[in-house]
Amino acid sequence: MSASTLTDALVMVAVVALVLVRQFRPQQITHDRRWWLIPAVLVFFALRQHGLLDAHHRTESVALIAAELLTGLAVGAAWAWTTKVWTEPDGSAWARGTKATAAVWVLGIGIRLGVAGIAALAGVKLGSGALLLALAASLLVRSGVLVWRAGRIQPSYGVFAPGSPEPAWKDPV
Repeated sequence: MSASTLTDALVMVAVVALVLVRQFRPQQITHDRRWWLIPAVLVFFALRQHGLLDAHHRTESVALIAAELLTGLAVGAAWAWTTKVWTEPDGSAWARGTKATAAVWVLGIGIRLGVAGIAALAGVKLGSGALLLALAASLLVRSGVLVWRAGRIQPSYGVFAPGSPEPAWKDPV
């Protein structure tokens, strides 16, 4: 195992561990412009590899990387849409993964294992770069959709849902 592959594996494990731990705890959604930073670092690590494409199976490896990327995009979108998003009385937006989010993770891992299995059966060497790109795509889409969703919800203070009865109490005017 080369130092590059070991570094990629450690980066991947660290990012997945960080994401999984943070996913099921309430986490404030900030509107800063850094939500793309971790995906950018993952893309950097993926593209710095010289063996991203199998030299003997270029077409097949491109197709498998495309499948990984599409899986990453789909998992990221599903992950974001199964995440509970709400506002606190101070107007801050928060998110937390649900049981459906965990199911999306399991399904995504299963699909990625299937892609890796297809690569192995076809004799295509699919390095860790493809997985890093897919993880970057998942994180990028998830973060982008959550920031977008958070921007669309209204603060929960002083706002009543359409069709809900007004409270029995009235503030003095």
